Amino acid sequence: MEYFFNFDKLGYLKGGRPEGCILCLVKDGSDQVERLVVHETERFLVSLNLYPYNPGHLLVFPRRHVTDVRELDGAEKAELTALTDLCLDALERAFSPGGFNIGYNMGLVAGASIDHLHLHIIPRFPREIGIVELIAGKRVLVQDPLETQDRLRKVFAEIAP
Repeated sequence: MEYFFNFDKLGYLKGGRPEGCILCLVKDGSDQVERLVVHETERFLVSLNLYPYNPGHLLVFPRRHVTDVRELDGAEKAELTALTDLCLDALERAFSPGGFNIGYNMGLVAGASIDHLHLHIIPRFPREIGIVELIAGKRVLVQDPLETQDRLRKVFAEIAP
């Protein structure tokens, strides 16, 4: 599916990526990547997806480079569970979605275009499919990711422990 508001993902998918792990570069604050982080903890970062499905589409990923959820230790798994709840609370406060898709894509054949474990949290809304999506097979993004980032940073600052 193509977007009317395209963030040059085709170039990214064809190899127009910086050298190294994208999420490690985000973690390290590299100027090679767009840093859309909205919240950080000792073990994890929460970032907007650079190519979102919906406004508020979050990626939750460990600072430690791992590729499989089974590599997380007990403390990381406990923090990830609490952080997932926090993300859901923040998204509900910021956007009032009707539901969520939550999950991992582990491995290239499963849709993982980044080889660093990350959890997708995607807010879903009633009647998302509009006439443009239906007829043209395109996806219309309704909010600039930088506006979404600012909005969510404020909410996380209000509700994070």
